[in-house]
Amino acid sequence: MDFFAHHILSVVLFTPLAGALLMLFIPRENELAHKIAGNIFGVLGFLVSLPLVRWFKPEWGGFTFQETADWIPSIGAKYHLGLDGISLLLVMLTTFLGMIAILSSWSAIHQRTKEYYILLLLLQTGMIGVFVSLDFFLFYVFWEVMLVPMYFLIGVWGSDRRLYAAIKFFLYTLAGSVVMLLAILALYFYAPIPAGGTRTFDVPTLLAAAQHFSDPLKVWLFWGFFFAFAIKVPMFPFHTWLPDAHTEAPTAGSVILAGVLLKMGTYGFIRFSLPLLPGDPLLRHKIIQIVIVLSLIGIIYGALVCLMQKDMKRLIAYSSVSHLGFCTLGIFALTPNGLSGSVLQQINHGISTGALFLIVGVLYERRHTHDFGVRRPCDAHAQFRRHLSDHQPQLARNAATERFHRRVHHSPGRISGQQSLGCLGLAWRSAWGGVPAVAVPARHVRSGHAVCQ
Repeated sequence: MDFFAHHILSVVLFTPLAGALLMLFIPRENELAHKIAGNIFGVLGFLVSLPLVRWFKPEWGGFTFQETADWIPSIGAKYHLGLDGISLLLVMLTTFLGMIAILSSWSAIHQRTKEYYILLLLLQTGMIGVFVSLDFFLFYVFWEVMLVPMYFLIGVWGSDRRLYAAIKFFLYTLAGSVVMLLAILALYFYAPIPAGGTRTFDVPTLLAAAQHFSDPLKVWLFWGFFFAFAIKVPMFPFHTWLPDAHTEAPTAGSVILAGVLLKMGTYGFIRFSLPLLPGDPLLRHKIIQIVIVLSLIGIIYGALVCLMQKDMKRLIAYSSVSHLGFCTLGIFALTPNGLSGSVLQQINHGISTGALFLIVGVLYERRHTHDFGVRRPCDAHAQFRRHLSDHQPQLARNAATERFHRRVHHSPGRISGQQSLGCLGLAWRSAWGGVPAVAVPARHVRSGHAVCQ
């Protein structure tokens, strides 16, 4: 118990990874075992994170549950984990949505189930690692670990244009990652070396040292981190990868993408970008002005584009651009209320948007389309038409039924609920050998074929 209490962040971080490693030894042909193991470790990952809520004390201030160990001493990289109030909320959101996303895949995934659940668990490890890392090198490793599983989830288990969406997602995120790596290296080399010490990637140490950098250098560092996080949010005009990724990703991928991955960008703004704002009021004002303008454009643009969408997933994707514009607006308002409201909106958006994508997934499994403008024939009415075709000689003997058959097959329109019951009654009686003299009066059928409402 003492080990769990003192290393709770490591337990939360590596529980999904342990599940992924265990699943490597399960035979590929045992699909049910993969589903059970994936769900067990998804639920277990959430359960082991619950003590964080009880043990976390806001009055402690700073980072809690810290764990530190030497990792690569030659370059100053350490295994350093820590948690504050913002990280706590995002970690709990990650473990909860991860559990729900894995559970939602039970009946949706039937191909390569072993690889699918392994990638989902590996993705969860990467996301948690981003939120608890206090070493820049470790943070960057987890940032990239997150990229690879999502690329394969979209590219292998996505819809028709999955390769296009996966490559677009990968290139956008990789471009941001490269720029962020340059900014991290600049922080690393420009930070002064303590007497008798070595260089370090420690986040609190480097951000504290950055306060003494010149304002022009801080501006360049700010934009380096900003570019990576703006792509991840995504902010206008870096948002174009999001609708394609959401539309083509499987349901679980869309839930994780909208619920957690986008929050990594806003988390980066709070954790890294704000401390790198220049001290000069004029430079700071210009930067804030640019970010606020981009946020306002994203809010209005995303909302307007939503009005034109017929695909449910694209509608939710563009609504995310609009909603997260409010998050970035609150962050760069540079007020306590703005920051608190931004974090609250991030959690609200993660839960509500994840639920919306789950609903879309349920509808897709039944209707096989994301387009809410398409109405497909009801199964009962399709069965009715098949019965009419099977009993064509018998129906031909009845003039009234023949007229009804012709009207249903060849005229556009709808059949009401009461008339649908009459259709089902006719189908049932015709299937069992008896066709009534007048099954349904032709005058009760409005012109048209039956469709689901």
